[in-house]
Amino acid sequence: MIRFERVPEPADFDRRARVPGAAWLADNPGDGRPRDFWTPFKGTLAEGFRNLCAYSAMYEPVGTVDHFVSCHEDRSKAYDWDNYRYCAAWINSSKNNVPAGDLLDPFEIEDGWFELHLPSLQLQVSDNVPDDLRQRAEYVLIRLRLREDERVMRQRREWYRMYEAGEISKVGLEGKAPLLAAAVARAQSIRRF
Repeated sequence: MIRFERVPEPADFDRRARVPGAAWLADNPGDGRPRDFWTPFKGTLAEGFRNLCAYSAMYEPVGTVDHFVSCHEDRSKAYDWDNYRYCAAWINSSKNNVPAGDLLDPFEIEDGWFELHLPSLQLQVSDNVPDDLRQRAEYVLIRLRLREDERVMRQRREWYRMYEAGEISKVGLEGKAPLLAAAVARAQSIRRF
């Protein structure tokens, strides 16, 4: 994970999502999944996240809108723009109905809290994570399968292979897989000494 800045709310979000969503919630007070008024804004959200998954911090061309506070936890946040994160569908599914308080918010973490290690490509919690958040950081890696799940490892291996083969530049790697780019930079600085 890396830090992301909040994405400005689109000018027409209130009219096209929040207002009809609030009306839908009022008409459907049950526990069912709220009607999807947010998907038309997925492209704007993706651009705000630089087309990177909020959790894997890698290029995600076909991601989903993640409700950081799940609809199961608090339906009133279903149409809250500040509650949306852009992420890979399989990671969103892994998150499922985990309470938001058990996770770390990509808008609130700091860069350097997570590091990829070479050559294993495993994601680890760094020493930069404050002690009071370390347990949650470890939980995020396990629950969202970010440490070493084959789906995320396959992506990391391919980005690394492309970089090593010269198919993508260092700048390109920084844009598509910033945690991997940071790991490469650390390894290169160690080799210089």
